[in-house]
Amino acid sequence: MGSSQNVKNPLKRSFESMNSMAGITSEAMDVDKNQSLMPTSYQVEIFEVAKRRNTIAVLNSGAGKTMIAVMMIKELGQSLRLNGEKKLIIFLAPSVRLVHQQYEVIKCHTELEVEELFGAKGIDDWHKETWEKAINAHDVLVMTPQILLDALRKAFMSLDVVCLMILDECHHATGNHPYTKIMKDFYHDKFRNKPKIFGMTASPVIRKGVTSTIVSGWQISELESLLDSQIYATENRAELEESVPSAKDVRRFYDPPSSNLELEALKAEIERLREKFDAALLDLQCSLPCQYKDINDKTVMLQERLSCDYATILWCLDNLGLICAYEAIKICIETASNVKEECEAFSSEKALLQYNYFLEEVLSTILKSLPQDHEKLLGVGYNSSATICRGYVSSKVCELLEIFRSFGKDTKVSCLIFVERTITAKVLEQLIKRTACLSHFGVSYMTGNNSLVDALAPKAQKETLESFRVGEVNLLFSTDVIEEGIHVPDCMFVVRFDLPKTVHSYVQSRGRACQLGSQFIVMLERGNIRQMDDLFNLIRSEFSMNNTAVSRDPDACVKKSCLLKEKDTYLMKEKNIYVVEATGASVAADSSVSLLQRYCDKLPGDKYFTPKPMYQYLLVGQSYQCQLTLPPTAAFQTMTGPLCRNTLLSKQLVCLEACKKLHQMGALSDHLLPTSEKPSQSSSHPNCKALASGAGTTKRKELHGTTRIRALSGTWGDKLDGFGFYVYKIDFSCKTEQLYSSFVLLLESKLDDDVGNIEVDLYLISKFVKSTVSACGQIHLDTEQVAKAKCFQELFFNGLFGKLFIKLSGERKLLFQTQETLWDPSNMYLLLPVELLINCSEPWRINWGGIESCVSVVEFFKKHAWISAERSESNRKNMLVHRPDPDGSDAESTIIIHLANTSISLNNLKDIVVVAIHTGRIYSIMAAVDNTSAESPFDANSDAEPSSYSSYADYFNKKYGIVLVHPQQPLLLLKQSHSSHNLLVDFRNEGTSRGKKFDGDSRMAVEKPRCYAHMPPELLDSIDVSHDVLRSFYLLPSILYRLESLMLASQLREEIALNSQNIHIASSLILEALTTVKCNESFSMERLELLGDSVLKYVMSCYLFLKHPKKHEGQLSAQRSRAVCNSTLHKLGTDCKLQNYIRDSPFEPRRWTAPGQHSIWPNHCEHGVDTIEVPLDGKFITEDTKVVVGKCCDRGHRWIGSKTISDCVEALIGAYYVDGGLGAAIELMKWLRIDAELEPALVDEAIKVASLHSYDPKAKDIGILEMKLGYEFRVKGLLLEAITHATEQEQDASFCYQRLEFLGDSVLDILITRHLYQTHSDIDPGELTDLRSASVNNDSFALAAVRQKLHLHLQHCSGFLEDQISAYAKTVSDSCNSTKSLQVTKAPKVLGDLVESIAGAILIDTKLNLDEVWRIFKLLLSPIVTPDKLELPPLRELIEWCDSVGYFLKQICTTKGDLVKAELILQLEDNQLVKEGCGPNRKIAKGQAALLLLKDLEERGILSKRPKEEKEYVSCTSLPSSDGICCLKNEGTDLKFNEKQKIIQVNPGPESGDPQGFDSDRLNIPVLPPIDMKKGGPRSSLFALCKRLQWPMPTFHTTERKSRSQMVIGEGSEQRTGFNSFESDITLIIPNSATIVVKGDQRADKKSSFDSAALTMLYELQQQKRIVIRAQ
Repeated sequence: MGSSQNVKNPLKRSFESMNSMAGITSEAMDVDKNQSLMPTSYQVEIFEVAKRRNTIAVLNSGAGKTMIAVMMIKELGQSLRLNGEKKLIIFLAPSVRLVHQQYEVIKCHTELEVEELFGAKGIDDWHKETWEKAINAHDVLVMTPQILLDALRKAFMSLDVVCLMILDECHHATGNHPYTKIMKDFYHDKFRNKPKIFGMTASPVIRKGVTSTIVSGWQISELESLLDSQIYATENRAELEESVPSAKDVRRFYDPPSSNLELEALKAEIERLREKFDAALLDLQCSLPCQYKDINDKTVMLQERLSCDYATILWCLDNLGLICAYEAIKICIETASNVKEECEAFSSEKALLQYNYFLEEVLSTILKSLPQDHEKLLGVGYNSSATICRGYVSSKVCELLEIFRSFGKDTKVSCLIFVERTITAKVLEQLIKRTACLSHFGVSYMTGNNSLVDALAPKAQKETLESFRVGEVNLLFSTDVIEEGIHVPDCMFVVRFDLPKTVHSYVQSRGRACQLGSQFIVMLERGNIRQMDDLFNLIRSEFSMNNTAVSRDPDACVKKSCLLKEKDTYLMKEKNIYVVEATGASVAADSSVSLLQRYCDKLPGDKYFTPKPMYQYLLVGQSYQCQLTLPPTAAFQTMTGPLCRNTLLSKQLVCLEACKKLHQMGALSDHLLPTSEKPSQSSSHPNCKALASGAGTTKRKELHGTTRIRALSGTWGDKLDGFGFYVYKIDFSCKTEQLYSSFVLLLESKLDDDVGNIEVDLYLISKFVKSTVSACGQIHLDTEQVAKAKCFQELFFNGLFGKLFIKLSGERKLLFQTQETLWDPSNMYLLLPVELLINCSEPWRINWGGIESCVSVVEFFKKHAWISAERSESNRKNMLVHRPDPDGSDAESTIIIHLANTSISLNNLKDIVVVAIHTGRIYSIMAAVDNTSAESPFDANSDAEPSSYSSYADYFNKKYGIVLVHPQQPLLLLKQSHSSHNLLVDFRNEGTSRGKKFDGDSRMAVEKPRCYAHMPPELLDSIDVSHDVLRSFYLLPSILYRLESLMLASQLREEIALNSQNIHIASSLILEALTTVKCNESFSMERLELLGDSVLKYVMSCYLFLKHPKKHEGQLSAQRSRAVCNSTLHKLGTDCKLQNYIRDSPFEPRRWTAPGQHSIWPNHCEHGVDTIEVPLDGKFITEDTKVVVGKCCDRGHRWIGSKTISDCVEALIGAYYVDGGLGAAIELMKWLRIDAELEPALVDEAIKVASLHSYDPKAKDIGILEMKLGYEFRVKGLLLEAITHATEQEQDASFCYQRLEFLGDSVLDILITRHLYQTHSDIDPGELTDLRSASVNNDSFALAAVRQKLHLHLQHCSGFLEDQISAYAKTVSDSCNSTKSLQVTKAPKVLGDLVESIAGAILIDTKLNLDEVWRIFKLLLSPIVTPDKLELPPLRELIEWCDSVGYFLKQICTTKGDLVKAELILQLEDNQLVKEGCGPNRKIAKGQAALLLLKDLEERGILSKRPKEEKEYVSCTSLPSSDGICCLKNEGTDLKFNEKQKIIQVNPGPESGDPQGFDSDRLNIPVLPPIDMKKGGPRSSLFALCKRLQWPMPTFHTTERKSRSQMVIGEGSEQRTGFNSFESDITLIIPNSATIVVKGDQRADKKSSFDSAALTMLYELQQQKRIVIRAQ
């Protein structure tokens, strides 16, 4: 007896023997978390026994076995935590439902880390690292035993880490159940550190038949031996009965079926129909022209399905009656859709029609046998005797209905009805629902999910069970799916409609009736002795089992266990098993079959071919031998196993040998898993933090530095004996009469030829200037010349673009008199003007006269500039030096103008370059203004502040403390422009096609009003340089920026060339690869990136194809994807510091500084990095959308999009390919550390392998194909492989085209991309991408295959594939004879694969000669799409059109069976268009609908009448204004407004009125969240509303106002002061209702004025009660 024995069992481990359990007792258990967890005495009794030894607890269902397990877990878990020991507790449950149920209980009642594991969580794809992470992160793992068994076999975990293993429903540990495998293969194999075992069951005996005490004892002994445990059943039956009341046994008898002639006749008629349609299927099979195996298989499947349905109908007729049979047929018809999906690959739909005809005719036949009112037969007061007599329902069903009627009207009743067949549960559920007198009951059914057709999804099972638990379902029909373990509380009645087959099933089902006063009802046929005997045997077996369990002798158990263990150990030694020494992973003969199947499942396949092993058995004498054939894509194809005594063992042993060989070949990993290519890491650096977006993605932004340009550095600044410079002359030419002075650039370093000799177009407002840079040898400057040159550069660059006076410590100081260092050794060069030489032998000469004049001006500034308050007013007044008279002028006849440093004749003033002595700004004199002087009234429109000064003299006196000496002199009109501009971008032609040059004679853009200043002459210091020099200075920043960029590209080229000599790539092409589209240049990396992507893909494909001849297409594709993915390219780029070279922002001239120039636009570094280079660290990575990309700080740090780096890598590869060919591209890849060497020896090896393919039987076919291709193969086996589909495995083909298709995909990609790149050099990158997408796709290749009739040569063994190809070929033929489009016709992928594989074969046969491949395929693929023939996919074309005109497209997709239905809804201003499309997937369905919608729009004339520009923001033009304010208004509008706004309504509909009793819910009025008042917030709210309601996008019209005096703009927090203001009106069209136009307030910028208008529109919509805006 369990509780009375205290014998020490040497085989059992006690808790006390474990270090982790020392000193812990049951009183330490925490039960305060849930008071309902207070254990009963029998639970404590079993718990104490289980602490001492391995135990199998035998308790009735609902007796609280799980609670004992929880007590064990809490006790052991608490002990482990106190001792700091990491051990794992594993809870095994045989089903997913039980796993989830037990997981919830353990998680609720313990404080341990618990996790549930089951197949749907993707456990099969876990690797060792994943398992280790799960084990380390949790204390308890609840899982199915198969998951644990797989993990142990793969050596992902060991039982060494497990301290307790709980086996729920442990009676399953028989035969080949995972419980058995775990214990035999892994538990008993251990000699130490075995985990403690705790088993739980309500019935330790599960075998069928009568169970005596002896047999029960033997079965229990086997279970004990296997689980290394002892059975324990409490003797405290009284408390157990009190805790779990036993149900009252009730027997309900029904009459046996009586003979019914009508029923027999009906069955005979159904049999006739069955024979008829079975014969029709056979005739159909014989009539098919091609006897493909897949057709035969589907025919057999349909025949089996028909036979199964026939047997189901007959069984229902015999056992349930006519009405139930009628319902069963309807269920069969409903499930026919599943059969249709299974038979999708059937060559003819006629077979499916025959199957459906059979069901329909049987349904009609049975319906004729039923009365017209058969649905009311079981209504109130029905005659049960009559219905039974006529065979409408069986007596058994009638008795069941009587049981339900006995429940009365109680809607809280809960009853479980156990049936043997799934069809019984479904039919009876429908029958009860149709029975009027039982309509108050909720009815449902519950079946397992293992059957193919009758499966009930796990989600549906869970929902049904939950409905039963909460009382929504009263009557639940079920198979044995909830006999075991599932928690079903408060079940009042359990009905066994069919007798249980085993004592286990009997015990488990009776245990469901656990409520006090519950009944266990067994239905028996009256007079059926066999059923009575079966029931008696079940009861007797239960008694024997319980008696044996309670009266077990522990000593006998120990002896038996020892004997069985010794026997098992001996058998294990003899067992065939393969163990991987490196990991300990193992596979036995009985598990090798499933492992081999899993390996095949991972091989590439398609809808026509499912990779699987094929077995052929050979009888050799009295033994069997199995021959294994693997798919063509496997690592090897055939193997023959050893001789065995039976076929099963021969199959297992050959599979074991195959697994061993696959592991040795590397096809199986050391954990005996199919080798898979691990995905690339999301981060490119170990220090990078994990973000939602990985490296190389668009969302991710990274902080990087910039590379210093070595060519600009100089050490000549401190040389005392002068220095030699390389000279680069910069000339400017323009078609207009304006002249520009040439300059020379003096550098310490010599530039590459393609950097120092360039032409650059500079775009001005009304013209463009061609600048030319040319190398002019060397020059030596002495120390004095260098000093003068530096002085010249400092004066002009600071006077024009900076400041000569700066503030230091609050004081205004002259820049030349400060200690600030203006020359940085990393940026040292000179820009000096060149004299205009006429008829001179010298090619150029530095304008030293102008330079010395600048030196004089600087000296003048140092002596006399008004920079200090220490000078007295008298000194300020008498500051003017003596001035010489103007040369060659007569003072008496000429008006002399006195400047600060000289006097000049009035006639010679024009175009003189001057510098203001009070501001340091440089101007050019336009003219002297007549009738003006310093005494003239001060003009606020000058450059002065808008203050009140009486005169100019008063202004300069009060502002600068200057007393003018000659106030009577006329004021001079000065041309001022102290900002440089980006002249590299032709802003007038933005949006035009790339590559179009500006024509100087074409219409010029509107010139902006120029700014002039008025100033007294004596405040100006003249500089003796021509106006041409000044003009050129405004061009220098742009040309120098371009030069700097080319120097950077050249510098990168030098670094790359260190590894590869004799390769020269143009620096301009490298610069293009480094320039993003954000730079607004006429070039960007996008075109090169597109080409580089194809080049990289091609090279990696060739390398992988040749390097790994045994890897299949799936593995090669995974490796290629990893090699070319953005994250990999990002890492390669950052490792080579490529990010520091990227140009990712437009040229900012105001922040560009020349050597000697003081920056007035500093951007101090706030990134916390002191070095120029930014380390690759997670703190410099963000996804914040507010972070501005491209803007550099003073240290050169800038944020870059992570994907930009990946794109740059591809663009560089493209650049090297364009200028240096494939060899140069491969050399660049080596510099990037990409292993991609294409060894000729590997090509020869690939040719040698292909030459072994036997092609003799198909030589004629191959010859015809070669004629079509226009190419004769040297190795015919390559072409044979290229046209062989994987289904040819059935014809013993050991190869297929998949590897060549992998290669050919990249071949055609690079060839077509190269062709498009070279042919269409003038189109933008987006259009080039569209051209490639239209040319490089499966549909395009499939079309070429059919047009060239290549599909006729495809070698395959699939009837479905044959039908698909024939249907597509017919569609192509029909389209050639009509205008029908093929855009929405999906071509079979096999045809595209065929073309790609042929391309791959030709590439290998020509030894990687791409030009030869292109010679062949240029003809095969012609005509290749051109920009004028480009057709976008219909859906994309529709979406782009909607975006351009501001319409929103609504898309709705629904799936029905294997078809997808798409509905597209387009709301126009006055109409709503709705079109539908159908297809096998969403893409095709939406494409069909979009095509119909586009045709409708064309027929209505909308597409041509609504061009893109119509909805764009309207451009603005200047209009004069009488008040001196320049107004910019939109042309072509006659809208008139009041002061604030005006609303215009057109065709007002009902929703434009004022509804009474406003209720947003009742009227379905949109409710908007509070409006975000930040910039862009109102617009976002309005646009979201339009999208939601499908209103057209609103349009804005803007008026700009300009003034030379500051204006106050806006109100409140929006109030600003400025010289420009913007006011926008907005137009919103509400379809079929109204057009609303409102005006916003004035704002300081255009976008803010849009926000104001949008906000006004939202408030107007709310006022009209069209929307509701929630308050903040």
